[in-house]
Amino acid sequence: MADVINLRQARKRRDRKAAEEQAGANRLAFGRTKAQKQADAAEAERASRLLDQAKRED
Repeated sequence: MADVINLRQARKRRDRKAAEEQAGANRLAFGRTKAQKQADAAEAERASRLLDQAKRED
């Protein structure tokens, strides 16, 4: 016979695990310093300017 489990506790355990996974994804997406965000913006701007300079006028 199978062990008896408390469904409330199982649901809470499942929800906690899902919340931790979501928090980890959010840390990757939003957990950057202001300096990192500015560096990425500057790099994107530089790449955009470099591409614009390489355009040919027809």
